[in-house]
Amino acid sequence: MEPDFLNAFTQPAALNQLLAENVIAQGEKKKLIKPTSSNNPKLEELKLLLIDWINTTLKEEHIVVRSLEEDLYDGLVLHHLLENLGSIKLDVDKIALTEKKQRQKLSVILEAVAKCLQLEESQLKWSVESIFTKDLLSTLHLLVAIAKHFKPSLAMPPNVQVETVTIENTSRGLKTANAVEYITENKENLEAQPKDDAFDELFSRAPDKLDAVKKVFLQFVNQHVGKLGLNVKNVESEFADGVILLLLIGQLEGYFLNLRDFFLTPASTMEMAQS
Repeated sequence: MEPDFLNAFTQPAALNQLLAENVIAQGEKKKLIKPTSSNNPKLEELKLLLIDWINTTLKEEHIVVRSLEEDLYDGLVLHHLLENLGSIKLDVDKIALTEKKQRQKLSVILEAVAKCLQLEESQLKWSVESIFTKDLLSTLHLLVAIAKHFKPSLAMPPNVQVETVTIENTSRGLKTANAVEYITENKENLEAQPKDDAFDELFSRAPDKLDAVKKVFLQFVNQHVGKLGLNVKNVESEFADGVILLLLIGQLEGYFLNLRDFFLTPASTMEMAQS
């Protein structure tokens, strides 16, 4: 056993308990929440919120969830949840009694989730195996993704993070890698990212309205540069060299532009840059 394996936990007792609860076969790799994160208040808040959301959603079906790991692994609750939230009809039995049928059912359900959420396999933070083996980290990622898609108004606590340890059982012994993983959005990083301006929003969300905006913009431009005897017909091509923009600014700001200071009909990139 490699020395850094012991550093993955704060106490040997926690190490022994984790290994007892998670059998890792030769050549297998598992990512687990470290015991040091089990008492994280924000993690507990998220778990309680998700349980309450599921129970409220499935109240009329008399389904009560008490543990995310123990009550979701066989696909029964997930089946009812998808049918209730997205009116998704799945060709599987409501109740699967054998382990084989439970895995098959879970596979169909998770495939439907990925399709509904438009996620590629590389984007999934869960698998049939991890959900079926009651992995809390995978179960949380799955439920948060479903909730964000079907119930975006659900006020999940931000910045919920856990310490994780990835354990790999190699021919030379157990190897580990420690990390911090976010389960809900890191709002600090989101706030630090540059926000799209109004035109970015228009291009991404309402491209069908772009022509109407161009028309209004052309009317505005010609209203001002028309005083110089100009008539702009194409925004992309006629603004490319910067001349119309300079003349427009001059008209808007009310100052005189010396035409000798730039090229009215630039023939090269260098002349455009000077304009």
